[in-house]
Amino acid sequence: MSVIRSVVTGVGSFLPEQVVTNADLTKIVDTSDEWIIERTGIRQRHKARDDEPTSDLALKAAERALADAGKTAADVDLIIVATTTPDQTFPATAAIVQRKLGAPVGIAFDVQAVCSGFVYAMSIADGFVARGQAKCALVIGAEEMTRLMDWTDRTTCVLFGDGAGAFVLEPGEGQGTKDDRGVLGFALRCEGAKSDMLYVDGGPATTGTVGHLRMLGNQVFRHAVVNIAEAITAAAEVAGVDIPEIDWFVPHQANQRIIKGVGDRLGLDEDKVISTVAMHANTSAASIPLAMDVAIKDGRIKKGDLVLVEAMGGGLTWGACAFRF
Repeated sequence: MSVIRSVVTGVGSFLPEQVVTNADLTKIVDTSDEWIIERTGIRQRHKARDDEPTSDLALKAAERALADAGKTAADVDLIIVATTTPDQTFPATAAIVQRKLGAPVGIAFDVQAVCSGFVYAMSIADGFVARGQAKCALVIGAEEMTRLMDWTDRTTCVLFGDGAGAFVLEPGEGQGTKDDRGVLGFALRCEGAKSDMLYVDGGPATTGTVGHLRMLGNQVFRHAVVNIAEAITAAAEVAGVDIPEIDWFVPHQANQRIIKGVGDRLGLDEDKVISTVAMHANTSAASIPLAMDVAIKDGRIKKGDLVLVEAMGGGLTWGACAFRF
């Protein structure tokens, strides 16, 4: 039976020019290169300029993804931006991107699920595209997490960076099997009772300020490995695939120890795991498309490969998606 699936036809990413190394951070906070690498695997991160808002990063990633898909702004009828650091409280950063891109009137909105935002946004875009409500969707993860840092807190300020990544999703015809190109299955989760493990201590309806990121790192780590592994297994089951069939695992780039812990728990070959955390740090909702773009450009991920992505972030939110690229 013929079915319509949403297919990833283009991928693009963008990183701000400024690079902040671990050595740079030792000048402003009590830490060391060795301490950061041992606990996180991070060696450097990128930082946006003061005059470079989230929408600028999102725009550049979107333009590159459209070029990769052979599309133009005129083709875009849906824009979803996953971000924790919008340009303004409103309008949505997606609306600003639509204007800057020069895209026509269409659907544009933001998704806020912190680090899980890109997986959530993909699931929403899949609903539009696979049901014929959008022909060319831009799904963008764009973050300037350095704006939320308390630069006196060495346990958090060393972890995060800025960047953006984007997918173009278009409808594609398949046979309704796991061999089809396109999105095959999702698993999304949230446990609001654990929101105090990872949060920002400000907001327009509470303090009237942006606030700073706060995290109970050890507790988040313990929940991450178990919860992510469960979501991956659930998404694979929905997709009708077994874990050993996965060609590439593209995890949220939060911490190398979490990435390894999840891979070990699932019995994934290390050679199948894409890790860019050393160079990008944790870019929240941007980390999956950033890592995906790196692995496509260096020739690892190819058309037809079975890819599984996952993320976990504040909320606590987490989720996974299986798709054939």
